[in-house]
Amino acid sequence: MNQTMEVTPKKGKAKKILLICLAVLAGLVLIAAGTIWAIWHNEISSVLSLKQISVRNDDHLDGSVYQMNISGGYYFDEYLEQGGASNDGDLINFITDHITKGLLDMEISESSIGCSSFTGTLEDGDRIFGRNYDFDKTNTCIVFTNPGGDRHASVSTVDLQFLGLDQEKDVTSLMDKIKCLAAAYAPLDGMNDAGVSCGIYMTYQGAETVPTDQNTEKPDLTSTTMLRLVLDYADSVDEAVELISQYDLHDSAGTSYHYMIADSTGKSAILEWINGTDSTDNDGSQRELKITYSDADPATGTSDYQCVTNFIVSPDYYENQEDMKGLDRYEHILGRLQENGGTFADEEEAMVLLSEVGRRSWDNDDANGCTVHSVVYNLTDKTVLWTGNEHYQEEGYVFEYAL
Repeated sequence: MNQTMEVTPKKGKAKKILLICLAVLAGLVLIAAGTIWAIWHNEISSVLSLKQISVRNDDHLDGSVYQMNISGGYYFDEYLEQGGASNDGDLINFITDHITKGLLDMEISESSIGCSSFTGTLEDGDRIFGRNYDFDKTNTCIVFTNPGGDRHASVSTVDLQFLGLDQEKDVTSLMDKIKCLAAAYAPLDGMNDAGVSCGIYMTYQGAETVPTDQNTEKPDLTSTTMLRLVLDYADSVDEAVELISQYDLHDSAGTSYHYMIADSTGKSAILEWINGTDSTDNDGSQRELKITYSDADPATGTSDYQCVTNFIVSPDYYENQEDMKGLDRYEHILGRLQENGGTFADEEEAMVLLSEVGRRSWDNDDANGCTVHSVVYNLTDKTVLWTGNEHYQEEGYVFEYAL
């Protein structure tokens, strides 16, 4: 009898201690979870939004296509406030420090960005911006951002291998999905909710390709972060030019680039950084920004349309026509624009022109090359017609969006 009365209180006390320990542990877990959510809620929401929308087909050189909504402001204001970055290494350090708080390394780089673009008008008066991205098989992500404040919402396309992801594999691991958080800093083309669109294209400048690497007192931007600047802040072509003029450009990956920008008024411009002619333009630090507006473009002379591929359009830059990369594609696009006055029945007809200069159908000496994506941005309605891997009009490869 006495033994029973002694054991029962001990069991009750042990049970009480266990419940207290469990409650404390649960509280600590909740505090830890709350802390993680408070610090990384935007990043967690972004990673959870990543989804595959088109499967890979290695026989057709197709990578997978993904879609992602990046939450929050992705620290781009802070990036600009610190003066940007003058090289990929500094950009990577910034992204790592801010997005993962230094806990996980991030990657970002750029490479040979081929491509073709044009502007035009639909029969109903809507202004459009079309673009092919030519490269090698890779995984692609259609990225939506809406940072709020005085910044615009936008849609853009990102090549995921530039974020350090293996183009031969799908994005499945948590680490690979976390790497996709850097996508906001690597757009290749896009459109914002003000109807401003922008694309980036290689230019192969100099006797041997030399990247632009300006060195003045201005703050610094790398190639794709300059495009992000336009998407986030520009209300028009003129405002985009004004913004870009405030920064030094530092091209990445040992190559050189130029840009095309267009807005819903029909105005467009090609922005190039040059010094002298192709044979003498060998010091990237001495290049200056030159702007060719559509109505002053020697090839068009009209605000109705403009086109660009991979050579400098500024007059008298080349001594030899064979140095003008992508001239054949350019002439084909320009010829079509001249035939129709830059007017298309609809976005699908504009997509047909992009298909005509796709790398699988065009004279292509690179057996591994392909057109990774084709897109027509409607700058008036703020809608998107997007096709992956030259599967034009094929179900499962064509996507439509509206901002």
